Amino acid sequence: MKIYTCGQRDKQASLGHPCGKAVKAVREAGYEPEIEAVAGYRMLPWTRRGDVRKEIRELSGQDDVPVLVTDDGEVIAGTTTIVAWAKEHPAAA
Repeated sequence: MKIYTCGQRDKQASLGHPCGKAVKAVREAGYEPEIEAVAGYRMLPWTRRGDVRKEIRELSGQDDVPVLVTDDGEVIAGTTTIVAWAKEHPAAA
């Protein structure tokens, strides 16, 4: 399982940062995802041009992170969707 985030990775969840919230939810569901930070920031759109987020675009059809790729190859994009998925798919104990 891999989760793509911005440079904040798994930080700032308590402050409401989208990437941190998504990673926290996946961990609370019992997973230990590989975290891959991608370059560029939403508030600075010119930092996301070109091939900087090519892999994210190919996986999800958009430039935004977080994006979760499950071990089954399912692609889940967006904090709200990832949090919901994590709640619905707890890791087997």
